[in-house]
Amino acid sequence: MRKLFIFLAVIILVLCFIKRKDMTWRQSILKSVYPLIMLKGKLFPGSKDVQLNANKVVPPVSFYSLTAIGNKGDTISFSQFKGKKVLIVNTASDCGFTAQYDELEKLYQQYKDQLVILAFPANDFKEQEKKDDAAIAEFCKINYGVSFPLMQKSHVIKGTEQNPVFQWLTEPAQNGWCSQQPMWNFSKYLINEDGVLTHFYSQHISPGRVINE
Repeated sequence: MRKLFIFLAVIILVLCFIKRKDMTWRQSILKSVYPLIMLKGKLFPGSKDVQLNANKVVPPVSFYSLTAIGNKGDTISFSQFKGKKVLIVNTASDCGFTAQYDELEKLYQQYKDQLVILAFPANDFKEQEKKDDAAIAEFCKINYGVSFPLMQKSHVIKGTEQNPVFQWLTEPAQNGWCSQQPMWNFSKYLINEDGVLTHFYSQHISPGRVINE
């Protein structure tokens, strides 16, 4: 009985450390085990986890002709990003990879003179982003200090409602080579300073890796 009591006390103590004030239990647990979740990408990356524009194909449709709707309903013209790298990420609040918000923010703070990060929240994978735009922005700010631009919640996988930006990212007729739609939340697309899509990274690849590609 004493051993059982000690075991339960340890579990309660651990749970108290895991639970974050502004997160659900699920979000708190997922954030705590995130390093374990990322081991797969570090130790056993798949053949599709990193895809490269090896031939440096220039997109038939200019990246800088695109626009997106920001979290507060404002229109963002991509023409303003000329001369900078752009990292586009589809995101969600209740995912095992949500802790990548923290890595993305650190990346943005370190390289924001030369790198733009655009987050596109979506509820396409196991309904892991049920919040509305206001709640998404609050969650990201409170829990991860996100200061890079959040876009309006939309659909990122292929279909009639797919966000036009992700149509460009996943159609070779537009971007020149890539047909890979997001595999899961926190898939990443890197566009270089000339508006060329250079890389696709799956959710298993840490955001910290992309700036050196």
